Amino acid sequence: MKIAVTSTGPSLDDNVEARFGRCAYFLIIDTDTMQYEPIENPNIALGGGAGIQSAQLMSEKGVTTVLTGNCGPNAFNVFGQAGIQVIVGVSGPVRNAVEQFKTGVLSSASGPSVASHFGMSAAPTSPTATGQSDTNPMGQGPGLGVGFGMGGGRGMGRGGGMGRGMGRGRGMGRGMGMGAGLPTAGIPQTTASQAPEQELAALKQQAELLEQQKRQLNNRITQLESGRKAVAVVDSEKCTGCGICTDVCPAGAIEVNEKAVVSDEACTGCAVCVSECPNGAVILIQRKAGK
Repeated sequence: MKIAVTSTGPSLDDNVEARFGRCAYFLIIDTDTMQYEPIENPNIALGGGAGIQSAQLMSEKGVTTVLTGNCGPNAFNVFGQAGIQVIVGVSGPVRNAVEQFKTGVLSSASGPSVASHFGMSAAPTSPTATGQSDTNPMGQGPGLGVGFGMGGGRGMGRGGGMGRGMGRGRGMGRGMGMGAGLPTAGIPQTTASQAPEQELAALKQQAELLEQQKRQLNNRITQLESGRKAVAVVDSEKCTGCGICTDVCPAGAIEVNEKAVVSDEACTGCAVCVSECPNGAVILIQRKAGK
């Protein structure tokens, strides 16, 4: 049986991560042989839709069960549609969690354990030398600001960027290809007048922000290489035509004519509409590019 466990690090001796969509790693494990594949989470820094994108990644990996600390409603819905069992409330070393699963001690969840955006407000964790987890200082800075993303336009932030937790980004941008290089707005800069400890802290924060940007780029590269893209789909039975999705869509991909309609060509799969829809009427699916 192939299962996935959210982890603070890339080994079986690291701890189970409390957040699903914004965990540091996913470990894809064969419970018969204990062979595993560590996957660095490409969605950890997304402005919105990290849980949905991560759940779709697990579906693509063919797992039957996910072990994690918590799971929000959007990711839980994706798992339900994919027929994937979710077990929440799991903690301790990954290896121990897998053994508990194999003995039948753990039971599947009947619903989400946390509200939407839980991972954006919860402090991220990272493995230490002892295998325990520390609070990661990221998510407290002034933000990535405007201009990153896979195009020009508004990029990953609507002015606030990383600010509150992981921020509330507005999509992957549009208009000018890759833009004019990586931004420095919102990344703390060092000066000659800084004390050594202040400079060290600023450099570490710069490195972490650049690492998050690298993850976003790698995620986009993976999508392009696979020939698939994430697009939003509207459940007409749940949609009330309120127009919120149209207002928040950074790509202008949604129109409302009694019900919301999404343009596959214009949709960037940013998942902002999914997280903002008050009726849960929008989900993300994977489609072959051009279809």
